[in-house]
Amino acid sequence: MSKLEEIKTSEVSLDGLGVDISSNGDAGESRTDIRSEELAINFGPQHPSAHGVFRAIFHVDGEVVTKIEPKIGYLHRCFEKIAENRTYTQFIPYTDRMDYVSSMLNNWAYVLTVEKLAGIEVPERAEYIRVIVGELQRIASHLVFLTTAGVETGAVTPYMYYFDEREQILNLFEGVCGARLTYNYMRIGGVSADLPDGWLEDTKVFLKRLAKTMDETDKLLLGNYIFKKRMIGMVPFTAEDALKWGLTGPSLRAAGVPYDIRKADPYSVYPRIDFDVCTRFNCDNYDRASIRSDEIRQSMRIIEQAIEQIPDGPVKAEGIPKVFKPAAGEAYGHVEASRGDLGFYIVSDGTTKPYRVKIQGPSFGNLQALPAMAEGSYFGDVILAFGTLDTVFGEVDR
Repeated sequence: MSKLEEIKTSEVSLDGLGVDISSNGDAGESRTDIRSEELAINFGPQHPSAHGVFRAIFHVDGEVVTKIEPKIGYLHRCFEKIAENRTYTQFIPYTDRMDYVSSMLNNWAYVLTVEKLAGIEVPERAEYIRVIVGELQRIASHLVFLTTAGVETGAVTPYMYYFDEREQILNLFEGVCGARLTYNYMRIGGVSADLPDGWLEDTKVFLKRLAKTMDETDKLLLGNYIFKKRMIGMVPFTAEDALKWGLTGPSLRAAGVPYDIRKADPYSVYPRIDFDVCTRFNCDNYDRASIRSDEIRQSMRIIEQAIEQIPDGPVKAEGIPKVFKPAAGEAYGHVEASRGDLGFYIVSDGTTKPYRVKIQGPSFGNLQALPAMAEGSYFGDVILAFGTLDTVFGEVDR
């Protein structure tokens, strides 16, 4: 029985008020004139809970959402067509602006694909640097997610703690490349510059601090009674449905599917590093939220091992001409980004600009599952479910 049917068939007692709604006032006659009316509510595109310029039309019967009509395109930036009108190197800064909460990983997915296309081998030190900054970026992105998950359930205090830790990561990124949000750090064949002196030691100090903070702050948010009551068991999604609708990343792994590109299709030096693929099995709002905390701890493990293993050497492949013209051909490359499987398909015609660029973004794939996931749930739970998909609309409207 759906929530809507439960509401309609449940008995309502107003004995304390001396009111009997089972009849219309005449003995023995039941009321048949009570009707509910479906409403269409506009959500967004300018709304704090929309996580960007997202609009949806929610059809509601009482507080139950009966239908969701997502409307995208309010942040359309034409990234794919821009890529086809820029040189391969010129397009790197544009990838920062897709998923602007996870810019380093966007850089990485693009340059990895170009390297496949041109057959470029990246120096080992550069690969380890990419892993370290990529996992720091994943942590920073998940910290933003946990802050918003808390705020949407009324928990403001964790926001300050999680964001303070993210600030430390931004300080580290500023030391590496001088930027705090859009980094333009990756290069075809490596990275733009080596790590500053003492940077790895500063990263180790930060990881020790973060481990302690996460233990304390997770109790404050994920262990909070109100947060758990709002999230546990709400808007569940089966593994079969998650696969059918194309979920990737934490939202898929929260349904018990251990699919992670770093393991399923290994790249860079991930095969040399020991870490676990985090999974949970209810895929309700709580699991989709708490799995981000699990992944932060695994990212910390990865960074610690990468720091221990990183060799000396160059940080960019030699022999890459300034006028870069890969041979005609095509390549597909993908990475495990903060929100899931982020891939680039590039076709070269032998000129300085790609002939075709197609981007597969995890936010777009995850968002399409929202109606199937949330229809039939209470309105307040649907908003939280939408938040657990962790969508960034610079990547959706690309």
